[in-house]
Amino acid sequence: MRMLDLSKTPLAQLSLQEDARPKMPPIAGATDVDRRKGKHLAAIHRHYLSEMAQIAQVLERIKAGDEPPEALSQIVLHSDMRKNFEVVGTICGHQCRVLTMHHNIEEHSMFPALAAKGNSALTAVVEKLRAEHLIVHELLKRLEAAGSTLTQTPSDAHFRDATEVFFKLRRVVISHFGYEETELEEAIGLYLDGL
Repeated sequence: MRMLDLSKTPLAQLSLQEDARPKMPPIAGATDVDRRKGKHLAAIHRHYLSEMAQIAQVLERIKAGDEPPEALSQIVLHSDMRKNFEVVGTICGHQCRVLTMHHNIEEHSMFPALAAKGNSALTAVVEKLRAEHLIVHELLKRLEAAGSTLTQTPSDAHFRDATEVFFKLRRVVISHFGYEETELEEAIGLYLDGL
């Protein structure tokens, strides 16, 4: 993945620039079977998003005052994510590691295979997705740092900081996944046999 220093960019300005997203025209010869195979990526994404939704629900209850901040560790640490959170020791935990791994697989395997097809529209979509990965990874770094600060020095301000980054990351990931699933569905099914 190309590295771009986004560390000084204010959180509010970390944007996917959705209006600049190229569209993938239908691929000649793609069938309904190819499209069904291409939906495999969406199934993988749903798993990541369901874990983020669990964390989001707890954070919302804490923000509303319906749960004490300790509820986050109680609820999260008693879920399937328990070991990952313990190992990493931050609110980011599982999400940071899994999303990084997922994007590394795309960057080093799926994207080069798709770009090798020589289709300029597909190459433009892949390049946009790579650029979006840089935003996601910057948010992951910030979430890890905010989670670490919250863990080391619990406070309302640090909770708000970590929560703000988490919800920004969640919005970005939902948008990014949706774009990727829509624009690459046929190509994944046709060229990569559904992953």
